[in-house]
Amino acid sequence: MERYDVIIIGGGPAGLTTALTLASAEGKFPFVKERKYLVVYGDYSDLDKALLNNVPGIKRGTYGKDLLKMIRDQVSEYSSVTQIKDTVLKAEGDRGNFRVYTEKGGIYSSEFLVIATGFHKFEIKGLGVKVVPHIRSPRPNKIMIENKDNLVRKGLYVAGLVAGEPTMFASASGSGAKVACDILSEWAGKTVVVHDVPEEG
Repeated sequence: MERYDVIIIGGGPAGLTTALTLASAEGKFPFVKERKYLVVYGDYSDLDKALLNNVPGIKRGTYGKDLLKMIRDQVSEYSSVTQIKDTVLKAEGDRGNFRVYTEKGGIYSSEFLVIATGFHKFEIKGLGVKVVPHIRSPRPNKIMIENKDNLVRKGLYVAGLVAGEPTMFASASGSGAKVACDILSEWAGKTVVVHDVPEEG
């Protein structure tokens, strides 16, 4: 069984931003030294069919599938992150001892677990989460996992649409960054954010 510090289920904007933010803390804080992160993503993201005209910093007319590839490539620049294409069938446990079981037979464990699976359905068995109607969806029959400020219970977070965010790229991505900062803050024992500033010169 492979061990990670954080497992992220879902490789759309929220899941990838969670991974990117966690990994980008490398070298900035001693408590992230040698931390390892796993992203498990499936065949489809809503971003695959998007055309982006209103995302700050992203050129108007950018295709979502191209942006998704760019973010995955950006995340892959960090050796602390492993990305695998697979389907999670079951997850169980609590902080410090989560286990994730995939369709391809993978078994992974972690201290923290982040669910970022979107708002269409939630079929992962074993976590005992409460699935409720999505509170901000413009379409009917969409779901979210009941949470308080992205936290379901100790060690278990939700990010993006499954956390109840609006169906906008910036909202989903920002939710992932927030969850990553919450996890970093738990490790630090104080509020932590990840910033870079240019060197003077």
